Amino acid sequence: MERGNVLVIGNSGVGKSTLINSVLGDEIAKTGYGSSGTTEKLEIYESEEVPFRIIDTVGFEPSLVKQFKAINAVKKWSKESIKDREEDTKINVIWFCIEGTSSKLFPKTIKDLSRATAMWKTVPIVVVITKSYSVPERVQNKEMVDNAFAKQKKYSKNLKHTVPVVASTYVLNDTAFAAPEGITELIDVTNELMPEGIKAGENDVYKFKLKRKKALAQGVVGFSTTTAVTVGAVPIPFADALILGPIEVAQVKALAHLYEISKDEDSKELLNAIVEVGTVSVAAKVAINSLKAIPGINIAASVLNAIIAGAIVAAIGEGSIYVFEKVYTGEKSIKDIEWVKNVMESKLSSQFIENVTVVVEKIANSGSTKDIGKLINSLSSSKLKIKL
Repeated sequence: MERGNVLVIGNSGVGKSTLINSVLGDEIAKTGYGSSGTTEKLEIYESEEVPFRIIDTVGFEPSLVKQFKAINAVKKWSKESIKDREEDTKINVIWFCIEGTSSKLFPKTIKDLSRATAMWKTVPIVVVITKSYSVPERVQNKEMVDNAFAKQKKYSKNLKHTVPVVASTYVLNDTAFAAPEGITELIDVTNELMPEGIKAGENDVYKFKLKRKKALAQGVVGFSTTTAVTVGAVPIPFADALILGPIEVAQVKALAHLYEISKDEDSKELLNAIVEVGTVSVAAKVAINSLKAIPGINIAASVLNAIIAGAIVAAIGEGSIYVFEKVYTGEKSIKDIEWVKNVMESKLSSQFIENVTVVVEKIANSGSTKDIGKLINSLSSSKLKIKL
């Protein structure tokens, strides 16, 4: 089985390093005492005897500033893990370490740890109750963990096990002590979860990348729309002009590159189909004819041209995002040109007319021509889902 990674996260002084040493069977992680932990950055530890790597994190501190830094350190590691690296650093299982002697802090601690690991939406979580010296309190502590996770609706289903542990011998007095326990159980449940965790980690990374691609793509559309608004305001017969052609082509090519659409013949045919359906003269004539029917609209021709130009480019951009995302996820084939044409025609029909009409009415009522591009983009992005 592929060797996965376990992220260990918890408050400073909870005993993460002691736990890691106990699991790996070696004194490799720094240990310390008191409320201030000793781990200053994320570190990877592994052993030939244990079938998974362990990633130790910065301990959470009571200070809001230090807590913010700890959360950001985990988030940064998570985002970096999606990049190609020599060593796989994707997270496959998460150990939430909470201290058994501080059970009242369970809800807040679990909430804070969930914030730090928010990128890993489906990765299995094992809550490790460290310093679990009181056997009678273990059942109660497990119930408190379950209740705390139940309030974290997004992550409640990720909780797979709660394991109380004593990572090292705890001396009570000269004749009494708490012996180490729970370590082999923790190793077993983690190893059992690893196949599920590896798939979940890959899925979470994939979804994160897809979300980032969409955000970046909408940025491209926003810039192209603003440019089109500026160009569209040029006082020439808009319906017969091809001045938006270069903007449309550049936008579509940039979006195709973002979604890793190859440059073979099939992709060229796909891009050509998108631009062809979005021909400026056809879309503009439809828009202008529909706007003539709106009563009481009194707006300068240059402003009207700017709105139409921006709306056309925005519609082509949002339609392209939809198409390229479906191709990227494998839901649609790059060769399904007829489907592509239907999508683009949908974006440049009723929804397009509706957006243009709303913008025209708002500009006419306010008398201000500022932020036309932002207004168009806000309408387009809110209706990105296309029903065919």
